[in-house]
Amino acid sequence: MMPLPETFDDTVRLDLHMHSTASDGALSPTELMQLCHARGLTHVALTDHDTIAGVAEAATEAERLGLRLLCASELSAQWRGVTIHVVALLPDGAQGALIEGLDAQARAREARSEEIARRLEAIGLDEALARAREQAGSDRPLGRPDFARALVAAGVVPDMASAFKKHLGAGKRGDVKAHWPWLSEIVGWIRDAGGVAVLAHPLRYGMTRRKRGLLLDDFVEAGGEAAELVSGFQNPDTTRDLSRQLQERGMFGSLGSDFHAPGGALAPGSMSDIPRTALLPVWRHPRLARFAQ
Repeated sequence: MMPLPETFDDTVRLDLHMHSTASDGALSPTELMQLCHARGLTHVALTDHDTIAGVAEAATEAERLGLRLLCASELSAQWRGVTIHVVALLPDGAQGALIEGLDAQARAREARSEEIARRLEAIGLDEALARAREQAGSDRPLGRPDFARALVAAGVVPDMASAFKKHLGAGKRGDVKAHWPWLSEIVGWIRDAGGVAVLAHPLRYGMTRRKRGLLLDDFVEAGGEAAELVSGFQNPDTTRDLSRQLQERGMFGSLGSDFHAPGGALAPGSMSDIPRTALLPVWRHPRLARFAQ
C-alpha cells in the first residue's frame, strides 16, 4: 500500500468521515468497508455518532481487504448555544476519559430520543419510540432520520424532506437539543485518548465568517488541532477562504464525504476538489504517522 501524500495532492484514496449502522448510516461496517474498497480507497475512518461500536467489525473487514482503517467517532458538543460536531481521530482507540465520555453521550442520546418521541406522539405519531426503533432495525442510538422514516411509514408525511421541514428540522417541534458537553470538554476527552480533534464540516453551521473564526479560536484554545477543509460538496470560494482561516491558526486540514447511505450524491471518497493550498493535511500529524503509511 502506498503511503498518503505529503500534501493535499492526489487524495482521492482517503475518506475520514463516514457512517455505518452503528449510528445513522444505512450500511453495516462490513458493507461500508466493501464499498470503500470497491471505490478504490486505501485509507478510511469510521466516524459514527458518539460511538466506536462499529469499529471492531469494520477493522476485521478492512484487514481482509487491505484497507487501512483509523478508529474514530463524531462527537456532539455545544458551543455558545450551537450544536457542534467534532471528529475524534483515535490512533490508539478509545481510552482514558473518552471511554466514560462515550457512555455519557449514549445516555444523552437516549434521553433525547425519548423526548423526540414524546413530542411526535403529540402530533399524531402513536408509539413513536417503538416505530423509530423499528426503522433503525437495531438497538443503536436513535437519530432524527429514524423518526423521520417512522413519520413517513405511518403516513403522517409523504417523504423524509417533509418530515424534517414540518417536524424535525431546526426550530421544529421534534428538534430536541440534547445537553451535550461543552466543546472544550469533548476536545479534552480526545486529547486524553491520544487522539486528534477535528472540527467537523465548519461551513455547515450557517455562521458568518467572523463567527466561524471565533469558533476556530475557541476550538484551538481548547486543544483542537484540525478542521475538515472539505466535507462532501461545497463552494470552492468558501473552501479557499476556510483554508486561509485554518492556516492563520496553524491548524491541519481534513477531508471526508460524510457518507451515510447509497443512492444520493455522496459516496465514500466523493467530495469537492481540493483547492491549491499550503495547509498541512491531518494525516501528517505526528500522532497519525502509522495510519498514513
